[in-house]
Amino acid sequence: MLYLCICFEVPVIFLFNLDCNICFYKSNIDVLGENTQIWCDLATRVPKEQLLLSIPLLINHLQAESIVVHTYAAHALERLFTMRGTNNTTLITAAEMAPFVEVLLTNLFKALTLPGSSENEYIMKAIMRSFSLLQESIIPYIPSVITQLTQKLLAVSKNPSKPHFNHYMFESICLSIRITCKANPDAVGSFEEALFMVFTEILQNDVQEFIPYVFQVMSLLLEMHKNEIPSSYMALFPHLLQPVLWERTGNIPPLVRLLQAYLERGANTIASAAADKIPGLLGVFQKLIASKANDHQGFYLLNSIIEHMPPESVDQYRKQIFILLFQRLQNSKTTKFIKSFLVFINLYCVKYGALALQEIFDSIQPKMFGMVLEKIIIPEIQKVSGQVEKKICAVGITKILTECPPMMDTEYTKLWTPLLQALIGLFELPEDDTIPDEEHFIDIEDTPGYQTAFSQLAFAGKKEHDPVGQMVNNPRIHLAQSLHKLSTACPGRVPSMLSTSLNAEALQYLQGYLQAASVTLL
Repeated sequence: MLYLCICFEVPVIFLFNLDCNICFYKSNIDVLGENTQIWCDLATRVPKEQLLLSIPLLINHLQAESIVVHTYAAHALERLFTMRGTNNTTLITAAEMAPFVEVLLTNLFKALTLPGSSENEYIMKAIMRSFSLLQESIIPYIPSVITQLTQKLLAVSKNPSKPHFNHYMFESICLSIRITCKANPDAVGSFEEALFMVFTEILQNDVQEFIPYVFQVMSLLLEMHKNEIPSSYMALFPHLLQPVLWERTGNIPPLVRLLQAYLERGANTIASAAADKIPGLLGVFQKLIASKANDHQGFYLLNSIIEHMPPESVDQYRKQIFILLFQRLQNSKTTKFIKSFLVFINLYCVKYGALALQEIFDSIQPKMFGMVLEKIIIPEIQKVSGQVEKKICAVGITKILTECPPMMDTEYTKLWTPLLQALIGLFELPEDDTIPDEEHFIDIEDTPGYQTAFSQLAFAGKKEHDPVGQMVNNPRIHLAQSLHKLSTACPGRVPSMLSTSLNAEALQYLQGYLQAASVTLL
């Protein structure tokens, strides 16, 4: 019976009298709580024109003193802003909201000052959703908006008690930054000026619930800079390496991302002005790599160090890095670790060259390069997942095949064709996603007690980085061109090895690559 009443009621809300229905919910809060989803479902059947007519009414109800009424209005607006049209775009557009932008933002933030709603998650979620819908339309109001968000952040940091509210608040801050800096990159400084005082207080007071969020927002801000790292960030850098921060699992993903931002934007500054901190940076890597739960984060950090740091600044540490990795391989090999290790060694190969990779392996132990090829790269490369990760491995293996003289003139030559076949398999065969049963469980020592969880901010997200993107567009074509260059330097060798050792299916794929690249093997 209640559902039938709602079925009749919703069209009436939109077509005739929204005010009456909201007033009804004011005195019947249980009905509101039980039937919000029904309302949302039925709202999808109401003509768009009627939905647009409801918006100013809902905005007006944000001013109501009743917590039920302004909460209901905020939630209804948030739901309306997420509804999708036939082409999967938002049903209501920013252009259609243009007449209401100022009053919408004003009333939403005023609603947070109403009794009982200072940390109302429905209002903050509506603020976040409004920013997301309106985009550049909010830019004229950003000075006021960021001031109010900063004041709210400072207030709730004294005693964080509403996790959903807090999350939407940080999402709203990130949206403010993204939208404004997309139009005016120089505006990043004004956000740093507004936020850093509060961030400093949060870090100094060790507000554990907020620290992972602070690191994510700082990463977003730092990544907005195009040149050198500002001095305000460099002053913080040594503190980010303190072991106590890394003891909390919730800090690890955002801290790694923040350190990656430091390396991407200011590796030269770190090498020149903070060279004494490089051992601390590698100490963080060493700690992470020892954990089955966090070893992938250690590889993220290590990959950024290898990619961005000047070679001379890490020369003295390279061999020890590989020794640590081999110790972990020997003591506790997992599929996840192997996949990350494969990406790393191929990135190293891309950065420093195939010969440098061979030399550092064999400097640790004679013939180790061959063992790594035979026992790890060739049998395990099919497990690598992710488009960028596969591309890195493809470019690295291509370098080993075509730019490493020992692969053509020593005992390693017997591994040349199996390595090529493994690379073609990486291109053409399905990913090997099998995981041993014992690896479905993380060791208990990796998850000690209760700790604040990490919550990823959607609007602080980072675009996937392709470290070989400028070098190689199509890795299959790159392989064909590299083989052609090798065959030119060693006439007759490459076709001979292919004809005697490469299986027919792989050879057919390779011929396709050569044709696509318009090259031949001599």
